[in-house]
Amino acid sequence: MGWLELTQEVDEESAEAVVELFNRYCRGSAVVEQQVGTEDGGEPLPRPVTRIRAYLAPSDDQVQVLLRIQQGLWHLAQIHPLPDLQIVRLEDKDWERAWQEHYHVLRIGRRIVIRPSWRTYEPQPDDIVITLDPGMAFGTGLHPSTRLCVQALEDAVRPGMSVLDMGTGSGILAIAAAFLGAAHVVALDNDPIAVKAATENVAANGLRNRIAVGLGSVNAVSGEFDLMVVNILANVIQAMLAQDLTQHLRPGGHFIAAGILDTQADDVLRSFAAHSLRLIEKRQEKDWVLLWAKKVPQ
Repeated sequence: MGWLELTQEVDEESAEAVVELFNRYCRGSAVVEQQVGTEDGGEPLPRPVTRIRAYLAPSDDQVQVLLRIQQGLWHLAQIHPLPDLQIVRLEDKDWERAWQEHYHVLRIGRRIVIRPSWRTYEPQPDDIVITLDPGMAFGTGLHPSTRLCVQALEDAVRPGMSVLDMGTGSGILAIAAAFLGAAHVVALDNDPIAVKAATENVAANGLRNRIAVGLGSVNAVSGEFDLMVVNILANVIQAMLAQDLTQHLRPGGHFIAAGILDTQADDVLRSFAAHSLRLIEKRQEKDWVLLWAKKVPQ
């Protein structure tokens, strides 16, 4: 019995769901690999190929765990078709070194670059480089909603702002906001695993004095903010608005919501109107929508 290397090819919309599934059962953290050219370094591919890779440890119940992973992938494939899972037995190969080999530098905005701590990268002028090691939390930078949020933050954040990142996951948006000039950022999540990952990533980027990471949801919010970013799911965003999340948003403050499918955008916008949020801009990548609003005086 040896280590199993699991590799699942995905599209951008299913990538983070597969990462979460692998992280639930595998040792260490799943990693994202993007191939943009042929393996021999020849012609670019018509589209990048994205793979999620993880390692299943030897154990007495390895077969049962693998079956649960395959069942999870089957359910995901009912939403987004997936090719077959590739399984390779590694025997004596060092799994930790193996997954590090496949985790690379990733640009997700005009200026934001994600760099694993063991990779080197020569920044371009105006680049903002975030050190973000893989962790058991959402926020790899690959999902369209994460990219949309980063791009919106690049346009919305002004020096000295206070920012709330609700549902922070890996902490990627909170870290981006701080590096873009926010003076104070609060990053909240109701998942202890996400809080741990975000705390470690904030420390790795030297931002503990500007980002406060905490466990909780709307009930844990205090004070007022110039900007809120909520990259979760449409129904969760609506529930948070119903709990009066925007009472903590200053008049004239900005509210950025993502993780919304295009078929759900109208329902979220109706929730906006009920909480004095006026739409400034709607952005879309594939089926995913970002809604950027401003709080108007009542």
